[in-house]
Amino acid sequence: MAQVKAGYWYFQSNFPVTNIDSSLFTHLFAAFANVDPISYQVAFPLKGSVQFHFFTESVRQGNPDVKTILSIGGGGSDPSIFASMTSTPGSRQTFIDSSIRLARTYNYDGLSLNWQHPYSSEEMANLGSLLTEWRAAVKEESRRAGKAPLLLAAAVFYSSDFSSFLKYPIQAISDSLDWVNVMADDVYTPDLSPKLTGPPAPLYNPTSCQSSVDTGVRAWIRAGLQANRLVLCLPFHGRSWVLANAKNHEIFSPANGAVAGSDPIPYSKIVSTMTSAVKEFDPSYVTDYCYSGTTWIGYDGKDSISTKVRYAKKKGLRGYFAWHLDDDTVDCNLSKIASEAWDNA
Repeated sequence: MAQVKAGYWYFQSNFPVTNIDSSLFTHLFAAFANVDPISYQVAFPLKGSVQFHFFTESVRQGNPDVKTILSIGGGGSDPSIFASMTSTPGSRQTFIDSSIRLARTYNYDGLSLNWQHPYSSEEMANLGSLLTEWRAAVKEESRRAGKAPLLLAAAVFYSSDFSSFLKYPIQAISDSLDWVNVMADDVYTPDLSPKLTGPPAPLYNPTSCQSSVDTGVRAWIRAGLQANRLVLCLPFHGRSWVLANAKNHEIFSPANGAVAGSDPIPYSKIVSTMTSAVKEFDPSYVTDYCYSGTTWIGYDGKDSISTKVRYAKKKGLRGYFAWHLDDDTVDCNLSKIASEAWDNA
């Protein structure tokens, strides 16, 4: 089973596809294609459509072996569109057929669904139906076309337990998807925790048995999904808080919400603007953070990224993915650290 060292290119980031160092990756995601709310046809967004057209051709100039995957949804798309689309066999078929056609037309190697938040047991069941039918259609298209079947993936919540009563359709996921991208990036944010700073994506959490990346990964495995079907999120952005007291700057210090206009904050900006800040790495949470005056930022830096990648490999996970590439430094510092950590683990 092929390893996954992946990254997302996000069309709204104004980061040209030609800037991607594809030699650092085995798979690259183009994000995001849209679903028409009436016809349920999948299409590229108008902005950046040309880059979607030539995405595969462009990234393969630096790495002929890299696999490209078209990600559908995400980017603030209306989740009700997915709920409606998955509710009937006919609308699911329209979505499936158009997604396969679009991927083949522009030489993508796979497709990924970015519907992270089905909100009811009915929506979860419909998600399972979609995945089962999608896999069957991909197999049939492969047989007819005489080509390798398209890869199928999905971005999912960091835990298989979306809530205490709502769970993912594990069997359909296991039978239908090559892997899932575990979106373990915003466990703590100023929106969720305005009064206390927090590690945005802690690998572990000494203060809580629930809120950590490891907790989510173990929940997926405990639910029955094989570890090698899980791909771990590496967030290339941080979250910022205003400290209530500049002298109290530890993790979970009192705070007054987010720093105005800066949340989320790209890793590249943290590096370039927080040059005089005190920088810390906490191995108990596996998170980096820095502070200057009343500004406090939690993020994944080189120590967090390398530790998480080694964790993923030791745990038997399929690999990792970066969200998203524009947030890295110009010299691709975090991407290089992740790739080297995986290869050397």
